[in-house]
Amino acid sequence: MPRPKLQRELPGEKYYGVTYALPKTAINIEVKVNKVTYTPGEFSKYADRYLRLTDVSGEPQEYWELVSVKAKSVGIPDSEHTYFVKLKDKTVAPLIELTEDGIVKSINVPLSPKKSAPMQPATTQKKKINPRDFLTEEILMASSTAKMAELVAKEIYNIRESKNALLRGQADNMPSDGAQLKIMLDNLNAQEEAMTQMFSGTCNKEERTFTVRLTPDKEFNNEVAFRFSKKLGVVANNDLAGTPFYISLKDLKTVKIPQEDGKKKKEMEGIAYNVPGQAMVTLTDGKKKLYEGEIPVTQFGIIEYLAPVLFNKNSTIKVYFDPVTGGLLKVDREESK
Repeated sequence: MPRPKLQRELPGEKYYGVTYALPKTAINIEVKVNKVTYTPGEFSKYADRYLRLTDVSGEPQEYWELVSVKAKSVGIPDSEHTYFVKLKDKTVAPLIELTEDGIVKSINVPLSPKKSAPMQPATTQKKKINPRDFLTEEILMASSTAKMAELVAKEIYNIRESKNALLRGQADNMPSDGAQLKIMLDNLNAQEEAMTQMFSGTCNKEERTFTVRLTPDKEFNNEVAFRFSKKLGVVANNDLAGTPFYISLKDLKTVKIPQEDGKKKKEMEGIAYNVPGQAMVTLTDGKKKLYEGEIPVTQFGIIEYLAPVLFNKNSTIKVYFDPVTGGLLKVDREESK
């Protein structure tokens, strides 16, 4: 929702207008991780003997794994660059739209209705198969766990032989078409996977995304952005329990910074906007580069002004700003008749 028009009063006169802010750039580092919960299978200690599955643990485990990292720029209100626009009859635009944070968004643009979030389709969760549904009477009546594991392993090998026979066209009851073949193979694969998990165990992965925010005021090289621990996940950049991940920010010098001449600019009475610079952001683990990309950074740019004469009674100027950078996106002139 845009903020309402503000009013300021000074002794002897009234000023009606809007206070707005320009944004400055913050960098959001999005760290995607998986929380993995391992549950051992009931035949885990026989995994190597019967299925040649090595390194299968018999103890439950919980750990984190890093999936990806990336960075993007976001705009936050800059308290050092706030402005008040007086609404005069001849020179100032009568309609200024702001973001919820008070950042200038547009001038003289009709407010568009708030868009409702699109309906998300319901996610169907895959039904978990119970491997015991495939166990034969002989397996269930086995006299010991070791014997039971041996019989389950034999059943897994039988399933593999059945799959090979179907794929070679050598099965006793070959399906009549490709669709039936696929159904039969899918069922055999599901049985094999479920029964193998009785040896290998199961891993449940829960995906999470953590956001680390930095607000740069200058270039930097290989500063600790965050730390990651296999036991704890994403931790603070000063928590020595985690392995450090580094961020570098390089000003690409895309905007020429003018030299201060000490003279007060008349344009400061107009509408201020940002001309953001570009920067290269790089994320590494100290050895390998994990992310690199260009992002706009207002701190590496300058502030310019739209002259008040643009907003007189003879024309209607529509101005669009980027609320992330405060940069000028588009200016439309509509001459009055």
